[in-house]
Amino acid sequence: MRNTTFWKIITAIELAVAAAVILLDLFLPTLVILCLIALSLLIRREHIHSLGFKRPQSWSRTAGIALAGAVSLQLFDIGIVMPILNRVTGTTIDYSGFAHLKGNLAQLLLLLALSWTLAALGEEIVYRGYLQKLLAELFGSRLPGILLMVGVSSLLFGFAHTEQGLIGIVVTTLDALFFSWLKLKCGGNLWVTILAHGFYNSIGVLVFYFTGPFYGLW
Repeated sequence: MRNTTFWKIITAIELAVAAAVILLDLFLPTLVILCLIALSLLIRREHIHSLGFKRPQSWSRTAGIALAGAVSLQLFDIGIVMPILNRVTGTTIDYSGFAHLKGNLAQLLLLLALSWTLAALGEEIVYRGYLQKLLAELFGSRLPGILLMVGVSSLLFGFAHTEQGLIGIVVTTLDALFFSWLKLKCGGNLWVTILAHGFYNSIGVLVFYFTGPFYGLW
């Protein structure tokens, strides 16, 4: 019992530190928390597989599910979520960070690389891997615990994108809910969300490269 209590305290401290890094936007939060993850796994003597890395029975099927999910999510965002939020708030998502992307091949290649490394791999390890692992350890694996695990990690993911304004926070929070659902539907396998996240970002970057800022279908 004493050991269980001790590790729950450690888990709560890790979660609090990670949340503070995200909410205070310290340096690059994803990179900071990746360092925290490495330290955590070392102290706990756990393998990185504990974050949700499982070898899929079929990589092609997993990639197909991820691609279909990414396309569906993009259509949902630009076809429903963003247009509604545009009209409700009177503003649009802040794409100023991509101001020079249209027609810029060098920036396109850079952002595609970042989409699959820092964003897809890094953010999925942090939010759908590490943070959900900590939350599950604290709140358990029954339905209330799952709802807290998904809800808290998704909100933190949304607040990690404050540079995109209010609409960006809402959209990325909803995206996180979708990625979490996808992970749960695929047996808790983190690879499917890494692929879906990478495909989702790649589609968005490519569209922006050819058309410029895109705020919705209507």
